[in-house]
Amino acid sequence: MTGIRGRLRAALHAELPSAHRLRRELHAEPCVSGKEGPTRRRVLDALPEGAALEEVAGTGALLRIGGGGPAVGVRGELDALPIAERTGVSWAAHNGAMHACGHDVHLAALVALTRAVDRVGAPTPLVAVLQPREETYPSGALDIVESGALDRHQVRAMVAAHVQPVLGAGETACTPGAVNASADEFTLIVRGQSGHAAYPQLSRDPILALAQIIVAAQQLVSRNSDPMTPTVVTFGTVTAGTAPNATPADAVARGTIRTMSETWRGQLHDRFRVIADGVARAHGCEAEVVIARGEPVLVNDACLAEETAHLLDLFTGPNADAEYGYHAPATLRSCGADDFARYASVMPSLMMFVGVDTSSGLHTPEFLPGDEAVTAVAESLLAAYLAAARVIGGTAR
Repeated sequence: MTGIRGRLRAALHAELPSAHRLRRELHAEPCVSGKEGPTRRRVLDALPEGAALEEVAGTGALLRIGGGGPAVGVRGELDALPIAERTGVSWAAHNGAMHACGHDVHLAALVALTRAVDRVGAPTPLVAVLQPREETYPSGALDIVESGALDRHQVRAMVAAHVQPVLGAGETACTPGAVNASADEFTLIVRGQSGHAAYPQLSRDPILALAQIIVAAQQLVSRNSDPMTPTVVTFGTVTAGTAPNATPADAVARGTIRTMSETWRGQLHDRFRVIADGVARAHGCEAEVVIARGEPVLVNDACLAEETAHLLDLFTGPNADAEYGYHAPATLRSCGADDFARYASVMPSLMMFVGVDTSSGLHTPEFLPGDEAVTAVAESLLAAYLAAARVIGGTAR
């Protein structure tokens, strides 16, 4: 492979040994959402000196490589989760937090890519987006979008990659269209009338009403939504009562509502409220539903997805350097959510999913992809960066 693509790929692989070491350092010292300052400092120390730097969203930062003009943004998440690690490796975290979602891998890969582009020369300016608070609200991505920083740096396309254990190692999904669902949190309060358990006729049982609402809400999926539109209603917590021989005055449930359609999203909220109100009234109770809107549906730009998949194919074609590994094409859509959707709502964007070899799932205490995951994510980010450069430059196929 010759030309700028080949030089960048060679430079990227020269950076990987130090990126692997950086990943382990970041993994050992995780910082939870809103407290990512130490992680930001360590990542900035590893990035090229002298680049244009702008702090954003409290604990985030943008670092620009290249001259003026339209740029490609590449996102890496800074935050870890409040999970106690149980991997047993020598570089495990011991502060009650953990990079259980692969953000350490993403950051190390982003550093490798940024250093490679700086060494070879940027065909299109690259803006490394070090984003805080991906795991919590308020969204770090939303804050960055609303800050105007991306406009100041003329970012015209955004790309990112996320490790994904449901894919096999060596698989990279560049799927066009909706790939992640919207995710909205609800609080449901059912108010009844308290009383002695021996005299049910003198009370109005909010627990019974809530139980019926939980069952009825599943009809939103099976009988209200288009069966071709993924929709999930999950009740995650249920709280009621303090004594076994008393009917409580109220019962509270919290959960999430997810869908892959922005059009259906608002209607879904309305139907949920109607069901909760109607079922509660049928049991002599009242229902209050509060919905906190979260991330929108994440929609990948079709042109970016196609161009990135094409470049990944070239990386492994007959003219590629075989020692660099293999990327099998894959397709993945998930009802998970990611605030990367905030970028996709304002500019062409691409979220890739990169397969990793691990028996544990995301957000578990045992989740620990190998160092090869840094390599796979870095290669995917390089392909997406080059694809985005062609797309915003008007030279895509």
